[in-house]
Amino acid sequence: MRISQIQGLRALAAILVTLFHARLMPGGFIGVDIFYVISGYLITGLILREIERDDHLNLAAFYQRRIKRLLPTSAFVLIATAVVSWILLPSITRVNLGKDLIAASLYVSNYLFAWWQNDYQNLNATPSPVIHYWSLAVEEQFYLVWPIFILALAKLGKRIYLIVGISAVTVFSLIFSIYQTQTSPIWAFYGLPTRAWELGFGALLLFVPQTLLRSRIIPWLAFMGILFSSFRFDENTAFPGWKALLPVLATVLLIASINIWPPMFNDLSNNRVSQWLGAISYPLYLWHWPALVIPSAVLGRPLHISERFGCIALTILLAHLTHRFVEQPLRHKELSPRRIYEGALAATLISALLAVGITLTSSDEISIRGATTTKFSLSQVMKKPGVYGDGCHVNYGETKSGYCTYGDVKSKKIVVLYGDSHAAQWFPALNELATKNGIRLISLTKSACPAVDSPRSDQGAFKMVHCKKWRENSIARITELKPLAVITSSFEYFNPPANYPNRSLWWSDGQRKLLSQLSKSSAKLIYISDTPHPQRDIPSCLASRKSSSCDSTQKTPVRVTRGFDVVNPNPWLCSSYCPAIVDGVVAYRDASHISVDMAMALIPRLQAELAARGIL
Repeated sequence: MRISQIQGLRALAAILVTLFHARLMPGGFIGVDIFYVISGYLITGLILREIERDDHLNLAAFYQRRIKRLLPTSAFVLIATAVVSWILLPSITRVNLGKDLIAASLYVSNYLFAWWQNDYQNLNATPSPVIHYWSLAVEEQFYLVWPIFILALAKLGKRIYLIVGISAVTVFSLIFSIYQTQTSPIWAFYGLPTRAWELGFGALLLFVPQTLLRSRIIPWLAFMGILFSSFRFDENTAFPGWKALLPVLATVLLIASINIWPPMFNDLSNNRVSQWLGAISYPLYLWHWPALVIPSAVLGRPLHISERFGCIALTILLAHLTHRFVEQPLRHKELSPRRIYEGALAATLISALLAVGITLTSSDEISIRGATTTKFSLSQVMKKPGVYGDGCHVNYGETKSGYCTYGDVKSKKIVVLYGDSHAAQWFPALNELATKNGIRLISLTKSACPAVDSPRSDQGAFKMVHCKKWRENSIARITELKPLAVITSSFEYFNPPANYPNRSLWWSDGQRKLLSQLSKSSAKLIYISDTPHPQRDIPSCLASRKSSSCDSTQKTPVRVTRGFDVVNPNPWLCSSYCPAIVDGVVAYRDASHISVDMAMALIPRLQAELAARGIL
């Protein structure tokens, strides 16, 4: 009964994650946490039973069983995903797929994807079709060290040492998770040290007497905890951290109270559909993400709800076939240790060869199909302004800009560029103008932190406390510099807090605060209103279809409070619509920022505006 109920929990976890990625359940990502608790419980139980039975643990046999259980299915789905991506995806969306495959096959992809996502500029890019392998990497890294740790504790001879040792690791990991979720949330999300406590809680379940929990309200409270997390958590929830305690403890309580589950819970978990979904939960998890992301990348747009349900149906079919013809036959097949290791090596080599092939055939060139074919360099289109490479553009967690000076660095005529990445997008043009006109340019920019002093809720890696401190430091520096002019711009599509009745009031309040802060510097205050928002990754779109299908009709309204001198770039980039290519130049390097080439092409227009205001 206990195993069948855990199988039902596996089914629940897989369904939650699938619904989350299909944008049908905002907190469905907690399915991964449910998986971790189950894994910690089961794997620690296997280790302890073998030690109790044989008075030792055969580590080689343990690793062989893990390889045989997990590798065939993960390698099969990984290779199939790579082949389909190679065939269907445009070169831009598979340019990084080669290294993603290597990282996934070596079970280190969690750190690769943490590094990739820690760059704010990548957040709007098409995600890797194998990014979900991060959770497998965490689990395999855990399996690598956990049996050695448990064996060492067991050798001490007393049960209390196991409890204390596992508890110590679990508590330390939880504390570190809470800390790093606040300081480096992306690394916290993907890292083993910040996830190990979830598996540790599962392991500690083995030391809880089955008769300890007697109140029949406990399973209901646990279920409500999972339900609440699934519907109330979302992508903006600081996670894992202390908030992950809710789904983790709920799962712990559900497993600990299995013997007193109400009949409804038993019926839901033990029916044939739930048991079948639990049995295919592993391939279901592996297939669901590529089944959702590859069609979206090919179509160049988010999937409609009917398409998402179609992808879920395809996922279930692929998972069933993989379970029947790959997972089960190989799992029950008698294989010598040598054959197991040879199979693991072969799977890794195939992944490596595919990675090399994908990398070698990925082109840096985008061919735009239209009346005539125009070619662009992908690396040039996606190039970031120089302040990024110089380390002068501040990223998440940082609160002070570097002392970077551009233009005519000896000039006493100072202009400051101040704002978020939508201010930094104008740096190439302003740097060129500053150099030619004897101006010293100081760049003070930070990702996701607009100069407009409007409060925001913490969102993922963005922390309002860091943004506020950076603004204070930047304003103090501007006041100290006493520049001729401050040129500022901000991304205008951030979400206001719930206590603001409307976006316009929220934005105008922030601009008035900014105006008051900058007025102390006695500088001319130039506000470049936000550029049009294309709402799709333009290079990806151009790589897969005609340029006209990548055009947008959405211009950004000019919302600038009185007191600023306004420069409106909308007419430079749009007429009756906003084309993806403006005068032969790709307008955007991603789904939000104008390209370096576009900024440089707009120098004459920007020069005229600044000259008219007495800055040049």
